[in-house]
Amino acid sequence: MPPGVEALDLPAWNGASGRSWGPRGSPPGPKLRSSPPAPQSALPGRRRRGGGGSSGAGRERPATRPWAPRAHFSPAIQPPPPAPRRPHPGPRSARPGRLQERNAMAHLDSEVKEQCLREDLKFYFMNPCEKYRARHQIPWKLGLQILKIIMVTTQLVRFGLSNQMVVAFKEENSVAFKHLFLKGYPGMDEDDYSCSIYTQQDAYESIFFAISQYHHLKNISLGTLGYGENEDNRIGLKVCKQHYKQGTMFPSNETLNIDSDIEIDCVHLDLSKSAEEWKNLSFFRLEFYRLLQVEISFHLKGIDLQTIHSRELPDCYVFQNTITFDNKAHSGKIKIYFDSDAKIEECKDLNISGSIQKNTQYVLVFDAFVIVICLASLILCTRSIVLALRLRKRFLNFFLEKYNRRVCNADQWEFINGWYVLVIISDLMTIIGSILKMEIKAKNLTNYDLCSLLLGTSTLFVWVGVIRYLGYFQAYNVLILTMQASLPKVLRFCACAGMIYLGYTFCGWIVLGPYHDKFEDLNTVAECLFSLVNGDDMFATFAQIQQKSALVWLFSRLYLYSFISLFIYMILSLFIALITDSYDTIKKYQQNGFPETDLQEFLKECSSKEKYQKESSAFLSCVCCLRRKGSDDPLILVN
Repeated sequence: MPPGVEALDLPAWNGASGRSWGPRGSPPGPKLRSSPPAPQSALPGRRRRGGGGSSGAGRERPATRPWAPRAHFSPAIQPPPPAPRRPHPGPRSARPGRLQERNAMAHLDSEVKEQCLREDLKFYFMNPCEKYRARHQIPWKLGLQILKIIMVTTQLVRFGLSNQMVVAFKEENSVAFKHLFLKGYPGMDEDDYSCSIYTQQDAYESIFFAISQYHHLKNISLGTLGYGENEDNRIGLKVCKQHYKQGTMFPSNETLNIDSDIEIDCVHLDLSKSAEEWKNLSFFRLEFYRLLQVEISFHLKGIDLQTIHSRELPDCYVFQNTITFDNKAHSGKIKIYFDSDAKIEECKDLNISGSIQKNTQYVLVFDAFVIVICLASLILCTRSIVLALRLRKRFLNFFLEKYNRRVCNADQWEFINGWYVLVIISDLMTIIGSILKMEIKAKNLTNYDLCSLLLGTSTLFVWVGVIRYLGYFQAYNVLILTMQASLPKVLRFCACAGMIYLGYTFCGWIVLGPYHDKFEDLNTVAECLFSLVNGDDMFATFAQIQQKSALVWLFSRLYLYSFISLFIYMILSLFIALITDSYDTIKKYQQNGFPETDLQEFLKECSSKEKYQKESSAFLSCVCCLRRKGSDDPLILVN
């Protein structure tokens, strides 16, 4: 051991931490001083590093050198500066480092989850253009909705033109039947009935005129008509009469003796006998004082050939016609009603040459493609709703864990996108309507009304859904926000005003019904009052009041004046004021900012949106995705 070194008291040098340690196993203590440095020659086997003195190249190192703590270094070999002292960690069981490390990791994990949640929420409430700029996600739903609008509208127009021919064929045949089977038909219905008769001779002539026309139908009709089977699978006429049971009536003596029970007698008239031969039947000897009505029913068949001009297969029709002679009022006037119900049936044998078959196949392929497009839209929108519900659950759980309170209902409903629900309903109706349309085109079904209802309503929803994409722009979003803000107020206001409206409806029906045609029943009264609210047909309503009763006439003036003044000058003005107030509020919010909810405040803290912003492609930049001024406006969050 070199002289001047105290082996037991010298600290050992820790090269990793730059610290001096005492003897092995002892905790670090104050740095010990060694004896004065010995001459360089006293350190055998060491080369002199740095400047000054001999290089010591001729000296030899010992073969083995036992380890010993370094007591002293020459000025040329200085250790690195010691690190700041730390308190002794103490025993392993008492060290708080692991607990602090776990807390730090948990805190870091919580921050990562919170940041991820913010980014997901921010991305969810972006519009398609912002989503493309953020992650270059192609707006598939937007493109699919645009394609669906075009195809559904085209499908509806084609079906509407076909349905228009069906409706026109039914109406024209109904008018033709009235001229064929009603004697003295003036060409226009008198009211809700076709025509009326006033004598017994007219009644007999009208009944036998219809029977005679039915027998000679093929010789007098201009249409492609034939006889059809009735409910009893028989060809011919079915005549039924309703009357009270036997009784006597002497109006001059003011005497009435009659049984109020109703009897129904029916007879079937086939084509084996002419109308003149049926006149001698006792069935047609009518006692008008107890006669209620006479009903003549028969079935006819026809083929609509006008569809061939539109390159469509023709339809076969069955017309269920009913002529009713109504004498229930016993007022000396018998009202004649003619009702024709047309049903489309599958033609049994169609042999048509030409290009109609190919055109039918093309239409069926187009309808099938519409079904595929709507099915894809349905899947995408359903997926979006499911993902939104999962994101909503994450946000609710996070908010409850971090802030120990629940999110308000308004923020919870923000995750339920009503536009997606509207699109899903529209897609379902379009799919069902397209299937029915394909069956109708193939002549397997004939339910035009249900198909029209489904396709018409679905197209309405599709075009209403376009407002969603216009709402991404602040100038167009005012309408949507105004409707959302004013709807609750308007509904509450209408509930109160509806009570007053119903009161006027019942009062007008019971008082003015016997004296005015527009107040005969509740439905007509409600329609008349609604027309008055909108300023329609006011003078005619005043003028048509019959002046048979001075009291009723005076009441009608008070009734109409009070209703018009109350609803037009007060209720309607307040109704408009509610909407105007909501509009002014929305305009003020656009200028000064919307009130922030918990969700919006949480999203406001997100500052990581910019790192997702990437340069848009040239095509989308030209279309809609250019970064525009004010694109982060809160109105854009209406998705």
